[in-house]
Amino acid sequence: QVQLVESGGDSVQAGGSLTLSCAVSGYTFSTYSMGWFRQAPGKEREVVACITSDHFTASAASVKGRFTISQDNAKNTVYLQMNSLKSEDTAMYYCAADPVGSCTDFSYWGQGTQVTVSS
Repeated sequence: QVQLVESGGDSVQAGGSLTLSCAVSGYTFSTYSMGWFRQAPGKEREVVACITSDHFTASAASVKGRFTISQDNAKNTVYLQMNSLKSEDTAMYYCAADPVGSCTDFSYWGQGTQVTVSS
């Protein structure tokens, strides 16, 4: 059974930093692509960043240069390092797993962790 559990969400001031973690189990972690998504109240869910099974990364233009996705295969964990946070980064953040490995087919989702940035 595939499980994804996010942690690390918090309330921070603008300009601050947070690191989100997503612990995964139930599948061969290193063969999947992993993504971070977010959804703010009243808005559509959007992709934040993705890392493929061969460690290629991509991120949304709105977070480029501020957020970094990474993974630790030994710990079956994917991270989202968020720096220079802005109020518009406030959202529920979700991690997701793509068994195809191409950052296009996210079949498994976590429950989310809340990030609130105050200005």
